[in-house]
Amino acid sequence: MKNPPRGRLFFANPGPTNIPDSILRAMQHATVDFMSEDFLEIYDACTEGLKRVLGTKQHLFYYTGSGHAAWEASLVNLFSAGDKLLIVESGYFSDHWAKMAQGLGLATEQVRADWRRSVDLAAVRAALAADTAHSIKGMCVVHNETATGATLPLAEFRKALDETGHPALFLVDTISSLGSIEFRMDDWGIDCAVGGSQKGLMLTTGLSFTGASEKAMAAHKASTLPKHYFNWTLMLERRHKSFIGTVPISFFYGLKEALRLIEEETLPGVWARHHRLAEATRRAVRHWSGNNGPALFTTNPARLSDSVTAVMMPEGHDAEAVRRTAYERFRVSLGGGLGPLGGKVFRIGHLGDLNEPMILGTLAAVEMSLAANSVPHAAGGINEAMRFLAETQPAAKAA
Repeated sequence: MKNPPRGRLFFANPGPTNIPDSILRAMQHATVDFMSEDFLEIYDACTEGLKRVLGTKQHLFYYTGSGHAAWEASLVNLFSAGDKLLIVESGYFSDHWAKMAQGLGLATEQVRADWRRSVDLAAVRAALAADTAHSIKGMCVVHNETATGATLPLAEFRKALDETGHPALFLVDTISSLGSIEFRMDDWGIDCAVGGSQKGLMLTTGLSFTGASEKAMAAHKASTLPKHYFNWTLMLERRHKSFIGTVPISFFYGLKEALRLIEEETLPGVWARHHRLAEATRRAVRHWSGNNGPALFTTNPARLSDSVTAVMMPEGHDAEAVRRTAYERFRVSLGGGLGPLGGKVFRIGHLGDLNEPMILGTLAAVEMSLAANSVPHAAGGINEAMRFLAETQPAAKAA
């Protein structure tokens, strides 16, 4: 970029996210022996803390890798070649989880959905009820679809499994929801939860994990897909119950601080803050939609995400042009459209380390970028967001 604007970059991508200074400082730690008692104390505390965020008392496995690594670990540890999975379509990431499963030799059946309206739970129940032979061994659901800005009601999916009497394992991608949106692994009967470090946990990319239920561990014992680095049985033989190889110690010093920040705010407080900032964003977008302007991509109000808002451009206008202007002129980095949504959608991430001035600065830059690119819109969306934030209060912390 020639002659970049001064000042700090406003990073409003839906992941990776902003990293608090205290976490950056915590990760700047000298190398230590990962088998030392001092480090093991930190490691064990992180594991217990992350289980609290997941809402589980069951098993937790870590990997050096992005969320895709945890996706693969979940599949190879639970299934055998030819097993069938039911993939609930939600957008770009559900499609890619399905492609990964197919590449590993698994069969997939997809419950199709309109990306804007989100999946119909009746179609999920119908697919489960029709499988009287119980050939479906697992159901995969992306809790929060980052590409479309939609969140799926996990408790309802558990209910669909229970009401149809289907024994399939319940797998959930919680990469862009954990630490931002309410998530309760054990209460919602989730057998395998896939997560990553770079979103609500406010860390750098490169640490991922899976929570596994006792039912999942029983399935693991019968799985025959090839695995070694991701093999839970081998991991259980190690002191850390994870990592076939060197433990990435710096992540755990950062994770310890991230968990401290989350628990200081409280999980209900974190969820409430995300909801409030998301609602401010949505009010701005709804206002911009006047004059045939940009609109919320997700049209189902019950499914709107509290961690990312996808914005659909008016016909004939390029989302990438708006993103370039926001970045090059106003130092705001927005997310782009993924897959078939490229050029049609831009995404505003509002998760992780974020407060009111940060989201207002982002929204102001977006509104200026729309005007600079002659995109039709109703001016004043930023005022709607400011009015909402001025008239509401952050939720009180739960005891």
